[in-house]
Amino acid sequence: MKNYSKLALFKSEGRIFKEPNSLYRTPFQRDRDRIIHSASFRRLKHKTQVFVNTEGDHYRTRITHSLEVAQIARSIAKHLTLNDDLAETLSLAHDLGHTPFGHAGEDSLNECMYNFGGFDHNLQTLRIIMFLENKYLKFNGLNLTLETLDGLLKHNGPINDLSLIKKLIGIKNFNNKIIFNRSASLEAQISALSDDIAYNNHDIQDGIKAKMFNLSDLIEINFFKDIYNSHKNNIKNNNKDILIYQIIRDSIDLMVKDLIKNTIKNLKINKIKSLNNVYLFNQSIVCFSKKFLEIEKEIRFFLRTKMYNNKKVLIKNNEGKKIIRKLFLTITKNPRRYLTKGQLKKDKYRSIADYISGMTDRYAINLYKSTK
Repeated sequence: MKNYSKLALFKSEGRIFKEPNSLYRTPFQRDRDRIIHSASFRRLKHKTQVFVNTEGDHYRTRITHSLEVAQIARSIAKHLTLNDDLAETLSLAHDLGHTPFGHAGEDSLNECMYNFGGFDHNLQTLRIIMFLENKYLKFNGLNLTLETLDGLLKHNGPINDLSLIKKLIGIKNFNNKIIFNRSASLEAQISALSDDIAYNNHDIQDGIKAKMFNLSDLIEINFFKDIYNSHKNNIKNNNKDILIYQIIRDSIDLMVKDLIKNTIKNLKINKIKSLNNVYLFNQSIVCFSKKFLEIEKEIRFFLRTKMYNNKKVLIKNNEGKKIIRKLFLTITKNPRRYLTKGQLKKDKYRSIADYISGMTDRYAINLYKSTK
């Protein structure tokens, strides 16, 4: 196995606010620990992945999803001799900015904020770690490394349009230390693809558990049919539930192997030999092969048809949207009941969006009921 450590971000360029280094932990381990100990990370355990958190204890939440993404990302980065601490950190933090009620909640809050700068969960993650998590005497936020900030900003790739960043964060707050239109690190790219691998596979598992589709539906996709057939001789009536776990495990394993193989191929073909080559390359280096891109497309279509557009899920999503809208209107009418004078002084509507997006599903539901 070739060593790609020259392409890794093992050395940090520092933080927005200078701090002495730790004798016991790398800067990226400190970032990870700050995220894990944050209130925003803890609240992810009561935030929706697909199923509203009150639906049952067996479905995934944002926190279990983030842990699963981190495990996949760390494994890939370690195999490629990259910085697995950074890949893990980015994965654990990537969903901190999510609203209650998943993407439905985000859509609703974005509509409420239409005339006030909008709402974006990726940039809300940056607001949380830069301004809203306050545990230090010398600065606001968690003061994470520039590499972690850069990776979270570029979860979906380089940024050419800075308008949203100007509205939601402010360019000056980065102290000219981020090059926005430069490609993300390999660790950040790994985290983003690990996110895709995790939610595609685990949403299938949750969808079967919720009886929105069954194994027969799933193996209409040739990729899963091939995995199923490879275990046909070991299938008995009393182990069909275990079979689902095995299929999902095999699916993740095959996707990870393809991602690693194709990334190595991309590094070789495009002669990526330095960190600067990574930054200046204008496409994703970490990506699936054409075959697996088609497989992923087929899986997403299947999930959209069978799960995300399921009547039960849509009803819950609409209820979540209704709750967000009502809370926004209620808090807007009497903001001092919910927010401090200092919060409202900066930007009333942005502070309301920060407050609502930080809620868990059950807190939002209970507050909604109390305002009826």
